[in-house]
Amino acid sequence: MDLKIFIPLAIVMALTTYLVRALPFTLFRKKITNARVKAFFDLIPYTVLSAMTFPAILYATGSLPTACAGLAVALVLSFMEKSLLTVAVGACAATLAATGVMMMLQR
Repeated sequence: MDLKIFIPLAIVMALTTYLVRALPFTLFRKKITNARVKAFFDLIPYTVLSAMTFPAILYATGSLPTACAGLAVALVLSFMEKSLLTVAVGACAATLAATGVMMMLQR
């Protein structure tokens, strides 16, 4: 990538990420006591992470049915309060199994 394009993009990205992090500090000088505002700021990281992760889950395998199989198993295991490692391994195993079934059905 050309530096004439890269440098302005990097500056805009740095300013954008800095403003998002610095804005609450400049707007709220006192300790936040409102429960709704505190809950809002507490949930922002989870919301952003979910918004970035969910589309990647559906498009990671290149096949929507196999991705949905892995997602369904991950949801079931997480609702059963299994560990993160168990959920990840279960989702991968379900995706692998679904891929194998899809390959057998295509023969």
